[in-house]
Amino acid sequence: MLRFIGSLIRPYRGTLVGIFLAMLVETVMSLATPWPLKVILDNVVGDHKMAPWLHRLIGPLLENGARLHESRLHVAGLAALAFVVISLLGAVASYIDNYYTESVGQWVAHDLRMKMYEHLQRLSLGYYNTHATGTILSTITSDIQTIEGFASSSTLNIVVDLLTIVCMLGLMFWLNWDFTLIAVGVTPFLLLFVSRFKKAVKKATREVRREQSEIVAVVQQGLESIQAVMAFGQEETEQAQLELVSQATVSAALKARSVKALLSPVVTITVALCTAVVLWRGAALILAKTMTVGELTVYLAYLAKFFKPVKDLATTTNAVAQAAVGAERVREILETDTIIPERADGLAPETVAGEIEFEHAAFGYDSASPILTDVSFKIGAGQFVGIVGPTGSGKSTVVSLIPRFYDVQSGVVKIDGEDVRGYKLKSLRDKIGYVLQDTVLFRGTILENIAFGRPEATKEEVVAAAKLANADEFIMKMPLGYETMVGERGSTLSGGQRQRIGIARVMVRNSPILLLDEPTAALDSESEKLVIDALEKLMEGRTVIAIAHRLSTIRDANKILVINGGVVAENGTHDELMTLNGIYAALHRTQFDAGLDKVMA
Repeated sequence: MLRFIGSLIRPYRGTLVGIFLAMLVETVMSLATPWPLKVILDNVVGDHKMAPWLHRLIGPLLENGARLHESRLHVAGLAALAFVVISLLGAVASYIDNYYTESVGQWVAHDLRMKMYEHLQRLSLGYYNTHATGTILSTITSDIQTIEGFASSSTLNIVVDLLTIVCMLGLMFWLNWDFTLIAVGVTPFLLLFVSRFKKAVKKATREVRREQSEIVAVVQQGLESIQAVMAFGQEETEQAQLELVSQATVSAALKARSVKALLSPVVTITVALCTAVVLWRGAALILAKTMTVGELTVYLAYLAKFFKPVKDLATTTNAVAQAAVGAERVREILETDTIIPERADGLAPETVAGEIEFEHAAFGYDSASPILTDVSFKIGAGQFVGIVGPTGSGKSTVVSLIPRFYDVQSGVVKIDGEDVRGYKLKSLRDKIGYVLQDTVLFRGTILENIAFGRPEATKEEVVAAAKLANADEFIMKMPLGYETMVGERGSTLSGGQRQRIGIARVMVRNSPILLLDEPTAALDSESEKLVIDALEKLMEGRTVIAIAHRLSTIRDANKILVINGGVVAENGTHDELMTLNGIYAALHRTQFDAGLDKVMA
C-alpha cells in the first residue's frame, strides 16, 4: 500500500518537502513551548540559580546597577516575548502545512480518479458483465476520498510523529533519565497493543466498505429502474432491499466502532498512569531540592507531548486500515487484466473500404460456455447483410466483435484484410457507426447528443443530419429546439424520437461501416416507418450489418446469415434461404403465421 501511495504523491514531492519542513517547524515550536514557563517558574517566581545562557543575557543589567526585581521583570518580559514568537512561528508553519496539504490531497484524488476512469473505459465489456456498477461507483468516490486523506496528511504526520518521539525522548533523557525510562518502558507494550488492534480494525473496515458498496448498488439499481418499479408497484420491495443492506452496514459500522472505541481509553489510561508516577516521583525530588518546579513542569509537558504522537500513531491505525482497504479496492480495478490490448504500432488509416471477414471466430463470455464456436463469413465493401437466428444464438456477440468490445478467443476478425487487433482502437471505432435497439442519450442538450460521436461537428452539420434522420421536425417543436435538455437517459423523449436522434448521431459521424442491433424492435408501426426511412438514407454507400427481429427489414439484403449452434448455419439471400426451407424459412413462417411481420404478410 505504501508503494502505491508513494506513486500517487511522487509528482508532488516538491510541495511535500515544503509541507514536511513546515511540520518540522511546528514540531520544534511545540518542543520549545514549555521553556518560557520554566523560566518564569524557576527564575522569576522562584529563586533558583539561573542557567548560564540566561545569566549571560541579563548579566549586563545587573552590572549596570539594575535591581534584582527589575532584572526578573526583564526576564519575564523576554519569556513572554519568546512565547509569542514561538506561537507565531508555529501558527505560520501550521497555516502552510494545512493549506498545501489540502492542495496535494485534492490533486492526488483527481489524478487517481482520472487514472481509474481511463482504465475502466479501456476494459472489455466482459468486466461490466460480472461487476456491479454500484461497487465501482463506491470505489471511485468513497475509497478515493479515503486514500486522498491518507496520502495528503497521514503519511507526513506519521513521519513527523516518529521524529517528534525521537526528539522528545532525547530531551526527556537530558532532563531526567529515570523518569524517561517510565515512558520508554510502557511504549513497547502500547505499540504491541496497537499492532494487534490494527488487524481487527482493517477487517472491520473492509466489511463496512463492502456493505456501503451494496447500498450504492441497490440505490442505483432502484433509481435507474424507477419506472419499472412504479409500474409493478414494487416500491416497498425496493425499500426492503435497501433497509436490509443499510442495516447490514449499520451492524458492520457498529462492530468497527466497538473495536476503534477501545483504543483511546487504553492510551488515555496508560498516559494517566505514567503521569501519576512522574508526579509522585517529581514531588519527592522537588522536596529533596534535586529538581525545580520549572523542570517538573517542562517534563510533564513533554510527557504529555510524548504520548500525543504515540496516541496519534495509534489512532492513525484507523486511517491506515481504511486507506489499506481503499487501496485494495482501487488496485483491484487498476490491476484487472481484461483490458483490450492495443499495439503501439497499430494502424490508423484515414478511411476504410468496409470489407469485413470472420475466419473461424470463437468466443464465449465464460470459457466453459462458448457462444460462438466456428463463425466464418465475408462481407464485401458496401454490402447490406442481415443476421438472424434464435434468441441467445450469438447475433449481438458477432456484431460486438467487430469494434472490439470483446476479442475473439480464437480465429480472426478482419476489416479490409487486416486483423481488427492490428488497428488503433480509436481509429477502428471511428470507422464504425452503431445504432442500438434502445439509443442511449446523455445528460445535455439534443445538439450535444447528436454531436456526441463527433464533438467538433458544426451546428449546421448536426441540423443536416437531424433532417436526414427525420428528427428535425420534432426537435424544432421543443421549447428550446436543439438546445433543449434531454431527461435522464432521454426519458422525456419517445422511443422513436430517441432512435432518430441515435441515427442522426451516426450520420454526423459519417462512418463507412454501420452496425444495426434491432433498431426498430421496440417501436410502434408509425415510429418504425420514420426510423426505417431514416435508416435507408443512412445505409447508402456503407457496409451494413443488421441484426433483425422483423425479417421484413432485411428482405432486400445482399446476404442473410443465420447464426445457430455457434456457427453460421445458413447463408444466402432471402429467396435462397426460403428455397432451402431451413431455420430461416421456419422463422419466416412463424412471423407470417402469427401476423408479427405485417410488411411481409
